[in-house]
Amino acid sequence: MGAMMASITSELLFFLPFILLALLTFYTTNAAKCHGAHRWWLRPTKKKRPNLPPGSTGWPFVGETFAYLRPHPATSVGRFMEQHVARYGKIYRSSLFGERTVVSADAGLNRYILQNEGRLFECSYPRSIGGILGKWSMLVLVGDAHREMRAISLNFLSSVRLRAVLLPEVERHTLLVLRSWPPSHGAFSAQHEAKKFTFNLMAKNIMSMDPGEEETERLRLEYITFMKGVVSAPLNFPGTAYWKALKSRASILGVIERKMEDRLEKMSKENSSLEEDDLLGWALKQSNLSKEQILDLLLSLLFAGHETSSMALALAIFFLEGCPKAVQELREEHLEIARRQRQRGESKLSWEDYKEMVFTQCVINETLRLGNVVRFLHRKVIRDVHYNGYDIPKGWKILPVLAAVHLDSSLYEDPNQFNPWRWKGNAPSSFMPYGGGPRLCAGSELAKLEMAIFLHHLVLNFRWELAEPDQAFVYPFVDFPKGLSIRVQRIAGEGQTVLTESTAMSW
Repeated sequence: MGAMMASITSELLFFLPFILLALLTFYTTNAAKCHGAHRWWLRPTKKKRPNLPPGSTGWPFVGETFAYLRPHPATSVGRFMEQHVARYGKIYRSSLFGERTVVSADAGLNRYILQNEGRLFECSYPRSIGGILGKWSMLVLVGDAHREMRAISLNFLSSVRLRAVLLPEVERHTLLVLRSWPPSHGAFSAQHEAKKFTFNLMAKNIMSMDPGEEETERLRLEYITFMKGVVSAPLNFPGTAYWKALKSRASILGVIERKMEDRLEKMSKENSSLEEDDLLGWALKQSNLSKEQILDLLLSLLFAGHETSSMALALAIFFLEGCPKAVQELREEHLEIARRQRQRGESKLSWEDYKEMVFTQCVINETLRLGNVVRFLHRKVIRDVHYNGYDIPKGWKILPVLAAVHLDSSLYEDPNQFNPWRWKGNAPSSFMPYGGGPRLCAGSELAKLEMAIFLHHLVLNFRWELAEPDQAFVYPFVDFPKGLSIRVQRIAGEGQTVLTESTAMSW
């Protein structure tokens, strides 16, 4: 009995911030409507009653938020989605965080939502995310402001820059991480290593911060605290994750601001030394953004380029460990690429080598489909929508659940199984791991490049196994509870990269 009460208490403590958020959101968004509700009911109307999707509203104020946020394995949609889709279908209504919401597990509607961004639907993330990432973050901006910020990011991540600058940088940072791994038997967190890899890469390319330096490491630790608050309830008092994240935000912005001031001072000198080729310098020279806009841009890109890519890489390591056949085919593909390198007398990967990683792309696609780092998106209906016989009123929230489509058995055979061979052909239109439409992730090509280059050197140099059982869970962010602890063994022979500090630093 005591154990049961402890379990119930722990669950209540987990959900308490979200209950308070739901109450706050419900009050702020519906107070005005409720104030005049009695007058609305007294007025006669001939307006046709909308044919809303089926569903339920759950408890007063909090709706169905409890069940929706319950942790579940990342390779499933969770009991909430399973039960609601089975009962109501792939399009249903609910009440989440105090707002009337339509939830979509339908591939056609999800694509329709993303393709009609700005016309029928609009990005609408919780205010807590804007409070942490900043009002100029690309994640929360809409309309022309978002297009301007996205254009800057796309220019910086252009195909020319991917080939000439980012590919060698990705390879250099890959080798820096892999050379630090213990040669055999020692267990370590693969999730931590993936996060270190992607953070150092982004810090270098955004602000020219070198890995291993004291300032870079301090910033990385601040980001760990910052990340925990991004998906937390906005309870701003001492001790809460949100409060800690706001303090970390201030510290991170302080670092970025100092970097900006140093860069402006260097740029003011007529005969300045070689300028750093990073996003900070590009934004200062090539854009008309204000100081506040640049700060939020760099902060949000460091967040976006670090968290999702690192989890995708950790998931790939996890899925491959359980699929020796895929590892073998990967290794054969990369051995052939290494042979061609030697024949050319080269030691570094080229863009042509990257384009030859065909099965690697199958592994990446399957990892993104099964792991679903981005589970769902937040949108608001800005005009009344009629879809598939249902009316979706203006003002409602709508959540396109990408994970539900990627794990749909009517679209993918054995959807809960890791099967990279299913991608030997064209990707179906239902596959949208990076969103779609005008808000398609600007860094999607860089994310795939990071995974491919890392996997290249991983399979050529190591065998690995789980040090203890683990699996990814949704909290709602994706995370390995035990950190994905692995043991590795170095591979000797053809294709092996010389993993020394001088090798990595010479890139």
